[in-house]
Amino acid sequence: MQIPRKILILGPESTGKSTLASDLAVHFDEPWVPEFAREYLSLLDREYEYHDLLQIAKGQVALEDELAQKAQKFLFCDTDLRVIQVWSEHKYGEVHEWVKTELDQRVYDMILLTDIDLPWEPDPLREHPDPEMRQHFLNLYFEMAAQSGIPWEKISGNRSARLEKSIDLIESHFSQ
Repeated sequence: MQIPRKILILGPESTGKSTLASDLAVHFDEPWVPEFAREYLSLLDREYEYHDLLQIAKGQVALEDELAQKAQKFLFCDTDLRVIQVWSEHKYGEVHEWVKTELDQRVYDMILLTDIDLPWEPDPLREHPDPEMRQHFLNLYFEMAAQSGIPWEKISGNRSARLEKSIDLIESHFSQ
C-alpha cells in the first residue's frame, strides 16, 4: 500500500486554508482533512480554555489519521498541530507536552503557507482581524515553515491563482 503524500496548508486565520485544501482535494480527487477545531468549538457552549486545546489537537490528529487511510496519492491537511502550538503559546503561554511530542513525530511532505493578502472574513470563531496581528501570526508560521526542513512555498493571490500555483508546485515536486 502506498503511503499518501501529506500536504499541509498552514497560515493565519482567514487566509483561505480550507478553501485551498478543498480545491486541491477536488482537483486531485483525494481527501482533505478539515479543521477539527471548527466542529469542536461550534459545539462548545462556553469560551474555550487551555485544556480544550489538547482535545482539539487529539481530534485533529485522529481525523488526519482516519482520512489518510482513504487517500491514494495525496492527503490535504487544512491545519496541523503547529496551529495548536501557536494559539496555545499566544493565549496561554504554554503548550501541552502531548502536542509537542506529537508535533515532532508527525511527517508532512510539503507545506503551503497561505498569505494574508486575502481580505479578512468575519467569523465568530476567529479572533484577530487587525492587520498587525495577522502579520504577527504569518511571521510565526513563516518561521515554522522555514525551520521545518520540509519543502514549502508561500501561496498568495486570489483563489484561482492560489490553486494554480499549488497544483504546479505539487505536480512538479512529486512528479519524480
